[in-house]
Amino acid sequence: MNEPRPAPPERLAAAFRAIHATRMRGLPFVNERLAVEAVGFRPWNERWLGVLVTPWFMSLVLLPADAPGARWQALKTGASAAYAFPAGVFEFIGGHEDAIGEFQSCSLFSPMFEFADQATARLAAEAALAALFDGPDRAREAAPVSKRDFLRGRWAGREERE
Repeated sequence: MNEPRPAPPERLAAAFRAIHATRMRGLPFVNERLAVEAVGFRPWNERWLGVLVTPWFMSLVLLPADAPGARWQALKTGASAAYAFPAGVFEFIGGHEDAIGEFQSCSLFSPMFEFADQATARLAAEAALAALFDGPDRAREAAPVSKRDFLRGRWAGREERE
């Protein structure tokens, strides 16, 4: 009997665990107090969206849905595409890993030394996802938001929080 294929976020985490164990082993920018984790992935516009936490970076990640006919904008590695969210428009960069295929990412943190442990990194990932969908709807205005402002909870037209 064939076991069902793991969902895209599970395959993503497994691929980056293998990268951590091989290509990233012993590199000075890797925070070994952290682990690879796919956080908060959910369907979004016929794609998977969530945060990938690794010991060397944290990024928003888009993955193609497994559903036949699901729309996916293929990007060459290093090419970019902008996506509108309630918090603003964010640029994602195309990537590819043989174990998972295509994905797109938007960097949140790199390196990861400001995180003392996995629980803190996970909380930051969850907060970033929540902030992405919480904010004025700027989709029609296509107003760019810097990652720094996004992570500080500031976006165009919103007062800075004290």
